[in-house]
Amino acid sequence: MQGKNRSDILVGARVQVVQKQDQRTGRLTEGIVEAILTRSAFHPHGIKVRLAGGIVGRVKAVL
Repeated sequence: MQGKNRSDILVGARVQVVQKQDQRTGRLTEGIVEAILTRSAFHPHGIKVRLAGGIVGRVKAVL
């Protein structure tokens, strides 16, 4: 499942995100959603979330 729709992402879900500094390489980081930061229902580049541990990135996949 892709992370473009806010309704697909729940706090506590395991996701893969791309961090700002990794956008060029596309390197993904896996973690548990602590907070959903994007307010809109849809974002073409992925919904922005904060993972447990403080990492912020845009969701590329919901596992």
